[in-house]
Amino acid sequence: MSERIPERVATARPRAFRLEDADLGPTAPERDRIIVESQPDVFAKDPDGDPRDDEQIVEAAQKKGIVARSLFSWGGLFWSAATGIVTLALGLWFDRLLSDLFARTPALGWVGAALVGALVLALLVLAGREVAGVLRQKRIGKMHIALAQARAADDTEAARGLVRDLGALYVNRPETAKARAHVLDLTREIVDGRDLIDIAERTLVTPLDQTVQHEIARAAKRVSVVTAISPRAIVDVLFVAAQAFRLVRRISEIYGGRPGMVGFLRLLRSVGAHLAITGGMAAGDSLVQQVLGHGIAAKLSARLGEGVLNGLLTARVGLSAMAVCRPMPFAAEPQPGVKDVAPFLFRSEA
Repeated sequence: MSERIPERVATARPRAFRLEDADLGPTAPERDRIIVESQPDVFAKDPDGDPRDDEQIVEAAQKKGIVARSLFSWGGLFWSAATGIVTLALGLWFDRLLSDLFARTPALGWVGAALVGALVLALLVLAGREVAGVLRQKRIGKMHIALAQARAADDTEAARGLVRDLGALYVNRPETAKARAHVLDLTREIVDGRDLIDIAERTLVTPLDQTVQHEIARAAKRVSVVTAISPRAIVDVLFVAAQAFRLVRRISEIYGGRPGMVGFLRLLRSVGAHLAITGGMAAGDSLVQQVLGHGIAAKLSARLGEGVLNGLLTARVGLSAMAVCRPMPFAAEPQPGVKDVAPFLFRSEA
């Protein structure tokens, strides 16, 4: 049986029109231009007009935390004022305490003064370590940017100086002695700046990359296992957060950083900025295409699936920390992905 076609539809006749008169919406180049112009902080254009590459994204993330140059911010002013008020309050309290101790017994007063002196000395040492950690991280971030620029320009003199600085960064690491000596010898022989930087990457930094990938794999495996057997969701959240923080700090230490509390917060800001730019693309590519493509979601239980998901997210955090903490860009060696550092998350059981 056939339904009766409405008269209005049945009487409609096809019409001819010109393509140039039709409003087909923006073309592909126009859509790209609209997207780029709507997000100027995420996309930048080089002289040829191409969107920024992964290296420019890394540098943008580093400048938001590790190598931030802003001398004034309302948040910084707030914490500086709060710290000053707390310091004044503690100073008055210690003064009153020492006065009471001396009034009671001179011996107690001198003991209290010695303890306060030890406390002030420890605070100064800790503050010095914080400043040194921040400056060391900033040095690594600036070295990363300078090496990328020297390689792009094939600047031999700049490459030689930066490679020497790279070797000096690991002068206290005995396991890098042979690689450092080899690279420093090559700075006097190789006349091509790009080749010198590539050799330094393969010789000195690639072994560190392997150690970092091993740390990421271990953290992802721990997170996936604990999530699968954890009885409470709050335990999952706390454990995943703790493992992510530990992984970021560990990666920074492997690449030469020694972050204190302030330096670690700046590092987290850079890692968060990198994840904010690349996280959506990576999540769509890794979590959907690869996980569903391997049939894990269909073959594993819901709890094990959550473990795999948390393991993948932990690996993503580790890869972002790897990108912003590395003292030089990925050029001679390809940048690893989630499947490279944690292949066990993509194995499906029959």
